[in-house]
Amino acid sequence: MSTRKKKGSAIIRKERGKNDTVLTIRIDKELNDIIQQLGVKKRLSKSIVLRNYLELVRYFHVDHDSLRSLNENELIITKRNFLFNLLEELDELKQIEYGSRLARYINDIARIQGKDDDIGYKLDLCEKHGFFPKFIDKRNYILISKKFGPKKFVEAFSWILLTKGEEGDFDTAFIESEISKSSKIKRSYFEKINPIERDASYYAFEFAKYTEK
Repeated sequence: MSTRKKKGSAIIRKERGKNDTVLTIRIDKELNDIIQQLGVKKRLSKSIVLRNYLELVRYFHVDHDSLRSLNENELIITKRNFLFNLLEELDELKQIEYGSRLARYINDIARIQGKDDDIGYKLDLCEKHGFFPKFIDKRNYILISKKFGPKKFVEAFSWILLTKGEEGDFDTAFIESEISKSSKIKRSYFEKINPIERDASYYAFEFAKYTEK
């Protein structure tokens, strides 16, 4: 037997003994047509299209006038290559600064959700924000698309995201000009960051590995 509760224009039905809830909502014809067309384009049923959008509430808040993060930061949507081009114009020190700041933003969200040690959740957040797809290879290396940003930006982002800053900030001495002229800095860079070649289209680092618990 099912129970029904009507709330506004939504009807919620939960079947006894099951964790799933059936939600029926009333939408106008224009929105219905948009969903229908999207389903045809993606070769998905209308229910799956709706479910995919509803799943985003795990990662974002949608107000009537804005899109917000789970810690109430206002967000904008922009093209990935537009952001990449802006970052590429910055010098390496600025890339490190912005990569570190963006990683702290993800860490802050994970922390307020009680998941600051959950690397999988943080990678999900990165994927849902459109940063890069969640991709772990067979040897548990986290592969980060080179489309996400230039090298130093990605290195700093990855370092802060995964270490949470507990092993110090990303060293600003680790810029290419300093690495090339100082054997001490070069040795320290490869000991801590140690970029490795896993695939030509992705960044990977020895410290950036993930094993699902």
